[in-house]
Amino acid sequence: MVRSGTTVDQMVRAIADRIVTGYLRPGERLDEVSLAARFDVSRTPVREALGQLSAIGLVERRPNRGAIVAVVTQEHLASMFESMAELEAICARFSAERMTGAERRALEMEHQASARMVQLGAEEDYEYFNTEFHTRLYRGAHNAHIYDLTVMTRSRLAPFRRAQFMLPGRLAKSWQEHDVIVTAIMRGDAGGAGKAARDHVSIVSEATAVFAADRKPNRRDVA
Repeated sequence: MVRSGTTVDQMVRAIADRIVTGYLRPGERLDEVSLAARFDVSRTPVREALGQLSAIGLVERRPNRGAIVAVVTQEHLASMFESMAELEAICARFSAERMTGAERRALEMEHQASARMVQLGAEEDYEYFNTEFHTRLYRGAHNAHIYDLTVMTRSRLAPFRRAQFMLPGRLAKSWQEHDVIVTAIMRGDAGGAGKAARDHVSIVSEATAVFAADRKPNRRDVA
């Protein structure tokens, strides 16, 4: 886990990844003192990190009893991904209709450049690109309200969307799914772009279902 100089965002990411991948189990206590020592920070940023994790549904904060790892069921995860798929479909459809020429060229250029990351198996670099790729679709929709809704929903799913790249062959499949979206947008095919984006998120949902925490609670304290 990240140590000296850790930011709140880094803590959120590190703890979220350990929850999603099962290192931290549902019901496990998240002790502020232990976490502060592990990350070499004060308890204040730890509290902020736990607050953000609570907001995205990975941590349950109990009055006067501290925080524990929350249970994320298959059903709840599926419902979030279903909403995400529809929002992304709207963004892709609007992008096909509303993106400027410069926005389309930038999308295609970065998409083609990301193929090198797939060839190298650069999971971390591709994960960063993936976030930027989808953000371009949200902005390309040119609708501020939809942008806000989509980003908010994505933040709740971010740890699960990141985890997909741990699965064998997922980088290449993700690139191929992006390619269908980009091709449709470049052609101005709104219907095709929307369908491709919806299908992409649905595939991600299926890929990450393995990380849903249908596990027996573990009451072991975090040390």
